Amino acid sequence: MWAPDLNGRSGPKYLALADALSEDVLSGRLAHGARLPTHRELAEQLGVTVGTVSRAYAEAERRGFVSGEVGRGTFARGPLADAAPAAVSRGASAAVALDDEVAELSLNVPPLDHRGDALAATLQALARDPATAELMEYPPDGGHARHRAAGALWVTRSGYPVSANDVYVVNGCQHGMAAAFHALLKPGDVMLTEEVTYPGLKAVAAAFHLRLHGVAMDAEGLRPDALEAACADKQPRAIYCVPTLQNPTTATMSKRRRLEVAEIARRHGAVIVEDDVHGRLLPEPPAPIAALAPDVTCYVTSTSKGLAPGLRIGFLVPPAPLAHRFAELVRTSTWMAAPLMAEIAARWLTDGTAEKLLAAKRAEVAARQQRAAAAFAGLRYAASPASFHLWLQLPEPWRADAVVAHSSRRGVRLTPTEAFVVGRAPTPHAIRLCLGAARDRDQLDRALRVIAEILEGPGDASSVVA
Repeated sequence: MWAPDLNGRSGPKYLALADALSEDVLSGRLAHGARLPTHRELAEQLGVTVGTVSRAYAEAERRGFVSGEVGRGTFARGPLADAAPAAVSRGASAAVALDDEVAELSLNVPPLDHRGDALAATLQALARDPATAELMEYPPDGGHARHRAAGALWVTRSGYPVSANDVYVVNGCQHGMAAAFHALLKPGDVMLTEEVTYPGLKAVAAAFHLRLHGVAMDAEGLRPDALEAACADKQPRAIYCVPTLQNPTTATMSKRRRLEVAEIARRHGAVIVEDDVHGRLLPEPPAPIAALAPDVTCYVTSTSKGLAPGLRIGFLVPPAPLAHRFAELVRTSTWMAAPLMAEIAARWLTDGTAEKLLAAKRAEVAARQQRAAAAFAGLRYAASPASFHLWLQLPEPWRADAVVAHSSRRGVRLTPTEAFVVGRAPTPHAIRLCLGAARDRDQLDRALRVIAEILEGPGDASSVVA
């Protein structure tokens, strides 16, 4: 059994464990395909919690050093960058390099506002407000009333009219998802999701010992015929999906498709867990599935994409028949979302700051999408002017792992496509490119040119990583 060496490592234990795992893969101590200890086995061996190991494995998967399959285990993935051939686009006359800097196109985050004007003004106002001391105490279940009211405003502007009493304040979408799964599912239950899905969903499902089953997709996301067949065959208790700007494909469901998905779930007794983290990126977002079928939908959203990831403030609206269970589950999982951060979010949501920040991010992302369109002229990809990411179809004979490896050698970091694949489904010949994490537009331009140059290369059999 693999045993990591954590001696001399500081910082959070899960990051130390993820670092040790990554280093052992790179050094060859952990071979490609080696099966790792179960979460419980490694936790007992190291004297840490199972949750710590789960977070470490999830972080290592995000970095591309492990892959996990519910029911089979977690496996080491070889260092793709080292396996890639040294030469890329051998015939290119002007290869683009990034001069020792790394362009981060693997993280689906909003472009940063380095000015910090809004945060500075809010912190100054909080420092002057005597009521701020209240935020250092435990809030009521579900969050302070004004924070829940602000959440209701955010959700309503997302196209789902709700009241403050309907909303629970959570630590971002990931926490909301975990609370929903805890309420709806038990270990061993089946949950359906898109055949390529948000990697964080896979990590949460593994931590809860759920069996994920991927459902075939088209340009709008979940295919109704495939969903109907999967429900009949697998009898799932829940269906997780991202109907708006799906991660990684950017697919957005029409109203008709949302109604079809809701009706299938209702007919088979499944609850939809709707992740609407990207909805507010659109100036006029489509009505969520929850607005069309609130009886069968648990709605989760967050301020992470529209405002700032560091706020860690999200909002959960459970289906009314199950609402009584959620306050307790939110409390027992992390007790509460930090009231101070919730207060910052609430002030921004009610004083107009949030809409200004959203408008600025939309403008910046639209400009970055235009640069991507110019760089990839002639290639096939799915995107939206409001999306932080795009889904680039690779020309033959390129495969995703080879492109990730070549890009890494030239200073452009991408998420391995395998991280999005559910179960044993074939890895698509496509890669997700995140446009928001690049430091600025110039760095993004250079990174996009690197990828375009790679795809212009021969991509012969020697360039495909086995």
